[in-house]
Amino acid sequence: MVLDPSQLYQVDPDAPRLDEPVLVVVLDGFVDAGNAGTLAVEALQENREVRPVASFDVDQLVDYRSRRPPLRFETDHWESYTPPALDVVALTDTGDTDYLLLSGPEPDTQWERFVAAIGMLVEQFGVRLVISLQGIPMAVPHTRPIGVTAHATRSELVEGHTPWFATADVPGSATALMEFRLGQTGQDAMGFAVHVPHYLARSAYPQAARVLLDHAGLSGGLYLPTESLSRAAEQAESEISAQVGESEEVAQVVKALEEQYDQVAAAREEGGLAEGLGGDLPSGDELAAEFERFLADSADGVQDKTGPDVPPAPHEPPGPAAPPPPRDDDGPDTPPATPA
Repeated sequence: MVLDPSQLYQVDPDAPRLDEPVLVVVLDGFVDAGNAGTLAVEALQENREVRPVASFDVDQLVDYRSRRPPLRFETDHWESYTPPALDVVALTDTGDTDYLLLSGPEPDTQWERFVAAIGMLVEQFGVRLVISLQGIPMAVPHTRPIGVTAHATRSELVEGHTPWFATADVPGSATALMEFRLGQTGQDAMGFAVHVPHYLARSAYPQAARVLLDHAGLSGGLYLPTESLSRAAEQAESEISAQVGESEEVAQVVKALEEQYDQVAAAREEGGLAEGLGGDLPSGDELAAEFERFLADSADGVQDKTGPDVPPAPHEPPGPAAPPPPRDDDGPDTPPATPA
């Protein structure tokens, strides 16, 4: 039993009525390595008309003492305050197809009520598919194709995405619970977790955000904008390469990760990841432990950097020991062509 979910949000009286739209969900506050989800949301809204659809009552959902919103102070008075916002908005892709975007802080409380409210909005607006996006830190090199972990309420939705581990108990999230509950009601929902090199997990990594939008667009039949992310990715790649070149220690670690990645890729081509590595697959416990470390460090206020720091040695990775399969197995390397 939960409180009435309909009292948790308010639909805008001028909300557009869309034809079986896709709902993209990106919530911050959980694991978002490389700021992949945040960068994706910025790219989706950049130079696009944002039409309000629904707003959640964040006062009921956010623990302000855990994530204190900033207030601007000017000399002798409080000048302004921008409260956190958890909203559903309508956007159009580059092919003028409408879709919905839910973004904002992950609720600290009332997860079941929040998920039930999303279910009500999904039904009210005739959503045909829910797609969630996030970044996760992994022991992979930045010099190899970026992989993703795909999950869904039906296996048909992730057909063609090769899983690289079987079972993992990881810290829960409102987004994961949302997908689970939507699946129980028969609603199609899926998600992508892009694999971000662990030594870049606290940097802005636009490459990862671009991969998320590539996969979301293909799965949802959308032409999502990635031009700004592509430009940012080129600059980030140059900066990362320069910083790696300045540190012999970092360069050695990256080289070791490359060799490890290439070993996995070769093993997969020969008929199986487990066989090729002698069963040395990352365990669910290792993945869960990395999530816990990432969340703990984030809570301690670790600040973002613009490039790599000295990463742990490859034989003591902060997460799974083996990298994921190449992106060729996860999906295409390029986004769908933008229609003329």
